Amino acid sequence: MSTRRRRTTAVLTAAATLIGAAAVTAMAGPASAAPPDGRGPTELRVATYNLSLNRNAPGQLVADLSTGTNAQAKTVAEIIQHANPDIVLLNEFDFVEGGVAADLFRENYLEVPQGTADAVEYPYAFVAPSNTGIASGFDLNNNGATVTTPLAPGYGDDAFGFGAFPGQFGMAVLSKYPIVEEDVRTFQRFLWKDMPGALLPDDPNTAAPADWYSPAELAVFRLSSKSHWDIPVEVGGNILHVLASHPTPPTFDSVEDRNGLRNHDEIRFWADYVQPGPGSDYIYDDAGARGGLAPGESFVILGDQNADPLDGDSVAAAIDQLLRHPRITDPLPTSAGAVEAAALQGGANLLHEGDPKYDTADFNDNPAPGNLRADYVLPSRDLRVTDAAVFWPVAADPLSALTGNFPFPSSDHRLVWVDLRVHP
Repeated sequence: MSTRRRRTTAVLTAAATLIGAAAVTAMAGPASAAPPDGRGPTELRVATYNLSLNRNAPGQLVADLSTGTNAQAKTVAEIIQHANPDIVLLNEFDFVEGGVAADLFRENYLEVPQGTADAVEYPYAFVAPSNTGIASGFDLNNNGATVTTPLAPGYGDDAFGFGAFPGQFGMAVLSKYPIVEEDVRTFQRFLWKDMPGALLPDDPNTAAPADWYSPAELAVFRLSSKSHWDIPVEVGGNILHVLASHPTPPTFDSVEDRNGLRNHDEIRFWADYVQPGPGSDYIYDDAGARGGLAPGESFVILGDQNADPLDGDSVAAAIDQLLRHPRITDPLPTSAGAVEAAALQGGANLLHEGDPKYDTADFNDNPAPGNLRADYVLPSRDLRVTDAAVFWPVAADPLSALTGNFPFPSSDHRLVWVDLRVHP
C-alpha cells in the first residue's frame, strides 16, 4: 500500500471474494469528490481514449511520467483536460503494479494545467493486470518457435495478448466518482473455448475444423487480449457499470484470421454479458462467479474495439453485435476534423463505405485501412444521451496541434466522449 497526496492507493490482492488470482489496484479519493445527493439526475461525461502511452520496455512509462515534462504525456493530458470527462478509459496505458503509473499521470500531468487547458482531478482510478505480454508457453502463431523470453523477437506473438513484456498496452480507468471496489469483476482468465459457439480459428492445411490451436493450447488460451472489466461506479445514487475492454486488432495474422475471429468474440463477450437470461450463464469472472449483468442495471461499454461497422479488416458485423443490441444506444459521436482529414489524406479513405464524420482513428491511408471508427462509448438505453463528439479539431482550430498529423504528437486515436443523464 502506498499513499500520494490527497489520495490513498489500496491494493486489492488475490482474494477469492473478488478476483481470484488477478491482482487489482484501486485508488480512492477524498469525500469532496462524492457525487450529488441523488435528489435529481446527474449530468455525466464519459469518454474513451487510446492515448498510446505504451512504452517499449518495463519501467519506461514510470520514468516518463515521473518528470512532468514528457511531451506526449503533456499533450494527451491536455486533450483529456479540454474534454474534461467525469469517467475515462485509457487504452494502451502500460500496467504497472501498485497503480504507480496511474498515480504519476494524474499527479504530474492531469493535475497540472497543460497548454490552454485547466487542471483536472480524478480521485478514483482502477488498474488491473493485462494479458498482454504474458507468456503462454506455446507457439501460438504456429511458426515453429515458442518464444518465452520478454522483449525477444516473436515474444508478443506467443503471449496471451500481444506485448513485448507483461502489461504493455494495458488499461486504466479514471473517475471523479467513487468506484465500488468490492463489486468489481475482472475476466482476464476467461477461456476462449468456454464461449458457446466461439469462432475458433482453423488451420487451412488440415482437414480438421477449428484446429489452429491445439487442445493443450485451447485449455489455457484466454479470450481477452487485454482483459474485460466490470467496474461499478456510484453516480448520483445510481450504480453505473463501466464495462472496459480493448479487443485485439483484427490484423497481423494470415488466412486463418485468428485475430479477426478473436476480435469478434471479444466484442461478443459484452453483447452476451449485458443481455439478461441464460445467454450469459456461461460467463465466469476471475473469482469464479458466473453470469452476466443483472437485469435493469445501467452500464456503458468503453474502449477501442478495433472494429468499424463498414470498413477495415474486422469480421463482418463484429461491432454490430453492440451497435444493434436491444439494450444499447449508439450515440454516433462525430467530428468535423475527421471529415477534413479523410478528404485531405485520400487513399483508402476514398473507397470507404462509412461516413468519415464518425471516424475516431487516423490510420495509414496508402495502403489500407485508412481512417476508421474504432473507439466507442455505448450506454445502456435507460441512460439519456444529451451530447456526443470525437475530439478531432479541424486544421484551422488551434487545438488541432494536439492531434496533429503523422507522426502524431499524441496518438493515432482520438478521444471520444458522450454526455449522459443518470437518474437516481
